[in-house]
Amino acid sequence: MQPKLANAAFALLSAFAAAVLFILSAAPALAAGAGTVKIFDTKKVKVRAEVLADGLVHPWGLDFLPDGTVIVTERPGRVRLFADGRLSKPLAGAPKVLAGGQGGLLDVTLAKDFAKTGTLFLSFTAGGPSGGATAVARAKLVRDGKGARLEDTKTIFSVKKKTGTHQYGSRIVLDREGNLFVTTGDGGQPNRAQDPFDGQGSVLHITPDGAPAPGNPWPDGKKGLPQIWSIGHRNIDGAALDPATGKLWTVEHGPKGGDEINQPEAGKNYGWPIISYGTNYDGTKVGIGTAAPGYEQPKFYWDPSIAPSGLAIYDGRMFPEWKGDFIVGALKFELVSRLTRDASGRFTEVERMFKRAFGRIRDVKVAPDGSIWLLTDEENGEIIRLSRAE
Repeated sequence: MQPKLANAAFALLSAFAAAVLFILSAAPALAAGAGTVKIFDTKKVKVRAEVLADGLVHPWGLDFLPDGTVIVTERPGRVRLFADGRLSKPLAGAPKVLAGGQGGLLDVTLAKDFAKTGTLFLSFTAGGPSGGATAVARAKLVRDGKGARLEDTKTIFSVKKKTGTHQYGSRIVLDREGNLFVTTGDGGQPNRAQDPFDGQGSVLHITPDGAPAPGNPWPDGKKGLPQIWSIGHRNIDGAALDPATGKLWTVEHGPKGGDEINQPEAGKNYGWPIISYGTNYDGTKVGIGTAAPGYEQPKFYWDPSIAPSGLAIYDGRMFPEWKGDFIVGALKFELVSRLTRDASGRFTEVERMFKRAFGRIRDVKVAPDGSIWLLTDEENGEIIRLSRAE
């Protein structure tokens, strides 16, 4: 081969190899498969990550039963149990959902009296051809000789006005009295978040029967929907009760930048779409800027966006180094963010863990033993348990 041709061939092969390496490095993480174990170094502790189950279709929420069984939802509308290393078949009795886009079956949370009554709550997208809306159902988990199933499933609250196919929220968090905080999104129609009579783009606060919870800001319905706690939220996909204070905290999606951590309070307005630290997707300013009288500031914001989904405030035994830290899943960057708070309440993001190791992180929960469980929002979604590596 002539020198010039040889050099050209070498350059072509080098360029091809570089392109392949770039594609592989940019590709999203592939499902590892049940039984896979990896060890990760974090700033304070080594972490063992084990894939406990795979084959779930866009799992969204999970909770822990008293006997150690885990209940998990899949966005297409299925509820399953995970016990003894195995996933159950889908349980009969789940609410009918409008599955499509970001809609479908969303969160699951056990009632405070679950051990006695078997009651649990599910958030989901209700609707039909005209669109969907965030709703909440109550059901009873029955396990007997006929198998596990949901009975007496009943919708206890639904936003009345329908919307498109995305930004429904939604997390369910019990307050200390057993009432429900339910987070929603603006449904892709930003101005709805400023309507106190709507319910999308809000935090709801309801009793186990769907009535307005005590302490809500507009109980008579004259200034706003009686079930609403706060408004002005874009799309809240993570929420947790602070174990130390009993206060609600949320993480929500901004537009292009401006993902937020908030501590919603009764009757307050969190600004969307009037103020935001993000921009519209075409780069233009959102509303009137980053601050204005009458609108609350976030306690922390990410720019660029990490697309936060799933929040746990750590109070377990397994990782005492993380006590009180916020553990936040990220969809876009496929990681887990750990944030600390100082005495004044100021947040610092101290590390980003497991980047692109598992895929899109949809939910984060602390188990009774102090381990942290993750769900990956993938077609082949996984349940992952994070424990201390010795």
